[in-house]
Amino acid sequence: MQRVDGSLAMLMWIFSLIGSSAAALPSSQKCDEALATSLPHSAFTSSSVFTSGYAPGYAKLNRRGGAGGWSPLDSDHYQWLQVDLGSRKQVTAIATQGRYSSSDWITRYRLLYSDTGRNWKPYHQDGNIWAFTGNSNTESVVRHDLQHAIVAQYLRIIPLDWSEEGRIGLRIEIYGCPYWADVINFDGQGVISYRFKMKKMKILKDVIALKFKTAESEGVILHGEGQQGDYITLELRRGRLLLQINLGSNQYGSILGHTSVTSGSLLDDHHWHSVVIERYRRNVNFTLDQHTQHFRTNGEFDHLDLDYELSFGGMPYSGKPISGGRRNFKGCMESINYNGENITDLARRKKLDTSSFRNLTFSCVDSHTFPVFFNATSFLQLSGRREHNMVSVGFQFRTWNPSGLFLFSSLADGMLEITLKDGKVTAHINVTQQKNARVDIASGSGLNDGEWHDVRFLAKENFAMLTIDGDEASAVKSNTPIQITTGGTYHFGGYFLRTQASPSQRSFQGCMQLIQVDDQLADLTAVEQGRLGAFENVSLDMCAIIDRCMPNHCEHGGRCTQTWDSFSCSCDGTGYTGATCHTSVYEQSCEAYKHLGRSSDLYWIDPDGSGPLGPFKVICNMTEDKVWTTVVNNLPAQTSVTGSSRERRTVLQLNYSATMEQISAITSSAEHCEQHVAYSCRMSRLLNTPDGTPYTWWVGRGNEKHFYWGGSAPGIQKCFCGIERNCTDPKYHCNCDADQKQWREDSGLLVYKDHLPVSQVAVGDTNRPGSEAKLTVGPLRCQGDRSYWNAASFNTPSSYLHFSTFQGETSADISFYFKTSAPYGVFLENLGNTDFIRLELKSPTVVSFSFDVGNGPVELNVHSPTPLNDDQWHRVSAERNVKEAILQLDQQYREVRPAPAQGHTRLELYSQLYVGAAGGQRGFLGCIRSLKMNGMTLDLEERAKVTPGVKPGCSGHCTSFGMYCRNGGKCVEKYNGYSCDCSSTAYDGPFCSKDVGGFFEAGTLIRYNLVSDVVAAASSVDGKSVGPSLPTETNLTREDVAFSFSTSSTPSILFYISSKTQDYMAVVLRQNGTLQLRYNLGGLREPFTVDLDQRNLANGQPHSVNITRIERDIYVQLDHYPSVSYTLPEASDTQFNLVKTVFLGKVFETGQIDPVLIEKYNTPGFVGCLSRVQFNSIAPLKAALRTRTPAPVSHQGKLVESNCGASPLTIPPMSAATDPWHLDGGADFPFNEERVIPDGVNRNSAIIGGIIAVVIFTILCTLVFLIRYMFRHKGTYHTNEAKGGESSESADTAIIGTDPNFTETIDESKKEWFI
Repeated sequence: MQRVDGSLAMLMWIFSLIGSSAAALPSSQKCDEALATSLPHSAFTSSSVFTSGYAPGYAKLNRRGGAGGWSPLDSDHYQWLQVDLGSRKQVTAIATQGRYSSSDWITRYRLLYSDTGRNWKPYHQDGNIWAFTGNSNTESVVRHDLQHAIVAQYLRIIPLDWSEEGRIGLRIEIYGCPYWADVINFDGQGVISYRFKMKKMKILKDVIALKFKTAESEGVILHGEGQQGDYITLELRRGRLLLQINLGSNQYGSILGHTSVTSGSLLDDHHWHSVVIERYRRNVNFTLDQHTQHFRTNGEFDHLDLDYELSFGGMPYSGKPISGGRRNFKGCMESINYNGENITDLARRKKLDTSSFRNLTFSCVDSHTFPVFFNATSFLQLSGRREHNMVSVGFQFRTWNPSGLFLFSSLADGMLEITLKDGKVTAHINVTQQKNARVDIASGSGLNDGEWHDVRFLAKENFAMLTIDGDEASAVKSNTPIQITTGGTYHFGGYFLRTQASPSQRSFQGCMQLIQVDDQLADLTAVEQGRLGAFENVSLDMCAIIDRCMPNHCEHGGRCTQTWDSFSCSCDGTGYTGATCHTSVYEQSCEAYKHLGRSSDLYWIDPDGSGPLGPFKVICNMTEDKVWTTVVNNLPAQTSVTGSSRERRTVLQLNYSATMEQISAITSSAEHCEQHVAYSCRMSRLLNTPDGTPYTWWVGRGNEKHFYWGGSAPGIQKCFCGIERNCTDPKYHCNCDADQKQWREDSGLLVYKDHLPVSQVAVGDTNRPGSEAKLTVGPLRCQGDRSYWNAASFNTPSSYLHFSTFQGETSADISFYFKTSAPYGVFLENLGNTDFIRLELKSPTVVSFSFDVGNGPVELNVHSPTPLNDDQWHRVSAERNVKEAILQLDQQYREVRPAPAQGHTRLELYSQLYVGAAGGQRGFLGCIRSLKMNGMTLDLEERAKVTPGVKPGCSGHCTSFGMYCRNGGKCVEKYNGYSCDCSSTAYDGPFCSKDVGGFFEAGTLIRYNLVSDVVAAASSVDGKSVGPSLPTETNLTREDVAFSFSTSSTPSILFYISSKTQDYMAVVLRQNGTLQLRYNLGGLREPFTVDLDQRNLANGQPHSVNITRIERDIYVQLDHYPSVSYTLPEASDTQFNLVKTVFLGKVFETGQIDPVLIEKYNTPGFVGCLSRVQFNSIAPLKAALRTRTPAPVSHQGKLVESNCGASPLTIPPMSAATDPWHLDGGADFPFNEERVIPDGVNRNSAIIGGIIAVVIFTILCTLVFLIRYMFRHKGTYHTNEAKGGESSESADTAIIGTDPNFTETIDESKKEWFI
């Protein structure tokens, strides 16, 4: 649930109301007074006394009166010590001590409490009837602070174990404080009405608090309603608390506001239960007995509109049909508070309407039931009439077990048993002396649901009847001829005697009450006092039933079933596994599947593992360098839209194969996401460019409208053709905005991942005659998983990372990858006062998972057959829940340890979480990657950046991933996998694939001095190491030159290398736009020239040039055509003597320079774009633009970075790391799932149109091929020009049109190409 943040004032308001709703407590904040010491001796009673000196009145802490404490007559499990505190007190702690100067003490005990000295309730903790640890000697005091305070007048201590050297001996102290509260007894008829000051209340926030106790399983506790249909109701149903709220539904019924939440169970136990309801707008906290549920109401309204009054104890008599015949509450309530008003106090002072009560009392009427609690070794023996011809028994029971023995009685000639079998009550009579004298009847179903059920059985001559829950109409009868003679003894709950006639089952686990034998209610008080019947291992006047499925420990929709002692989870169909359905059976991403060796296919993924998001299906496309995750939607391609206008748009709703929360998990961890959109139109405008209000917009993940289209970027109201500047009509920025009668299309990729996926498209211009549009929205495609590679390297034994305390109280899972060459080391550790959790490599072959939740340390070890310190990745996963602990290594080797049946279950940690060390001891050396704890990935890299001794990432990946470094980039080991060193290339970016280029205005030039760097350049070419002692002036026999350019101006010098002699190399653009290479190495009268292409390359299109000279051989490649070789004449020298300077754009040099260059090409200079300029290992243009790196480079004129001169055909797809629209994270927004059905799609028309389009395209391609062939010349080059390049307005428009990386530089380069 997403909580709405309130102001500080709002929080203070809520807390003040909660404070006012509490019962009266002392002014001191600490509730820790000694309550037992000042009590008189008469306040202490016990089951028995050894002698008068051992009386219970002497059982006061640190007192030595009498024999120094209490001891019973017999040391067995039927003894107890009881304290009457005089009035109800709030109890927070208990302390015990052995009997003074003796060998008598108790080592383990239980605590019962009650308001009346009857109907005892055992103290519960961690979902169990709690057993406290006692003493180990006579004098030391053992104090236990209660996990949750209790309110009671009577306390009873039940010794479970005691000193082996002596007997039971006890002194105690009770700690707490006074407690007082107004109490009202509800008789099932009366209702308290709290009338509002105004007739109609429009309530934005509520705080309702009260306590109740009842023996009834049904009843309305509070109710309020309004004429507009709003209501709030809190009621008991089948012993569970049901809260129903409706803040309003709309008039069409499409938005339903009804919200229903259930909490608790077994609430008809006649014990106090606390309820707090906090509501602010649609956000609700519903707390029952310290267990809080957070939820958000349905609908869209925030106010609760109530009329006249709020009723407590039932429905108002003027109630509407919503009441549905519900029963009023019967029982007690105290401390009723509504928005700061003390309702119980107002009722006591007669400020409220209580006229419906027959007799309003302000004290709680005690229950008259006397429950009996049976375990697997219990029985209760009662006597009945002997040798009588009729059996009549009755009782109520509650249990979780599907089977058990209710009653067994030996007849004078046979046997009678009543059992629970598979949730049904069965009665069986067998008379041995009569043929066919056998009765078997059964009734009911599913009676092991924990609720009270009533059983009545009557058998007499030739007749038997079994009735369940008083339903006479469904009673089961038998008329089998039979004669019955009773034996007079009845065993309830168990029968362990070895007799000739024995029952089919031996015991019963559960509770019984209102036991009747021969139509007489059994006097269980007399049984307790030993005056009647017999019993063994029975707890009298107490029902210690526990609902182990409430709260439900089965996660992710697992189904909880229980018996008396335990619960189990069924995880079928959930996508999770384990004892509590905690662990996902699927991998977190397609990236993880790839590294398991899986190929492209349809997979289930679970990005947050054990987190709240469920698994879902995606398409995984495993390519050589990327892993693409695809999520499809249900919008058919070319969906036709007609009849829409700006005032009445047609909204097309897209539903995906995953929820918006699940898709957000993919996009947030992905490196790059994209989604293709296409709008085909005929007289249907799209964005209404250049300056109009868009006719069509789309809604993304944030539920926000967007007015840009595929190929463009946020904030730019254009289509792809508008960015390219090649739209059908140059006056518009979209093809469709030209509003032409011919079919046009605007399409492209949406790549700003925080806006994706597209959830709605609203089309608004298809209502005119002849206008029509067809919409296509492709699937969402994402690549990369950053959390999978999030790693840290620990370089010293004392280095560690620290994070906030791990919150895994009842359920915790930890998974990670590690690699190391060290023989041991602690992976992680988190400490509490005594609790802790730790994972470590104990030896080269053993991984250990140890923890303590209060029951003592537990350690699981998994052994590997091969050493784990092999510097290879290994996967560790550990889980601990209330049922078991599991440790698994490399998804093969595992150990499972069941949790103890009784004991602590909550892991309480307080220190920070330490990763990589444990208090500086046995620190881990190596790498840890993809550390997930309860579904959350810990950002190791970010924390490692600011932590000494720890480095982000982990080395050792270049052997696997080095090929991703392109264009000569070198793979460098990093702790987060690897990185690409682009320093010796003309490229930038994570994979050395981002072009570095600049826009040159007239007169702009770059000068790079080679004298100091030429040695390094030469050595990098020759592959030799050059020391500082070598001369700084070098003659080259090889040059490698590469660059790309785009321009519309001629003539110009693109690239020039000068020397201290007359040697030079130049690449020039002639007047007619053709490209020429000029070499002058000496030995020739004129420079050696090569015309590289006879066409005009000054056409605004990007062109790439690659030139390599080795001795006399020259290899030239233009664009993407095959390389062509040339040879220097024999008379030419082969050494480039004393290279000096590289010039780009223009030459400004001293000394002798070829006059032809100066006269024909140097003025006014190059105007256009140069990109990725490389000379041997030197990147002069990049050096000029990256001023943070010192280099012997300078420039004149205005130089603006832009990749507009890059050839798109050699640029790989843009990665998310270089995407300007890529952000590290995004907010989660609500997703509007209302759907408007789109107009139908005329599929036949679409198919025919597609065939015609294919035929036309084929004819055009043939004509283009013939024309190109006719103009082709031997030894020349032709540009592979971008579509629409010939009609481009400028060079910039053409390059943008074909550059998939365009969005990367849209902001930085718009200054120079939007001219």
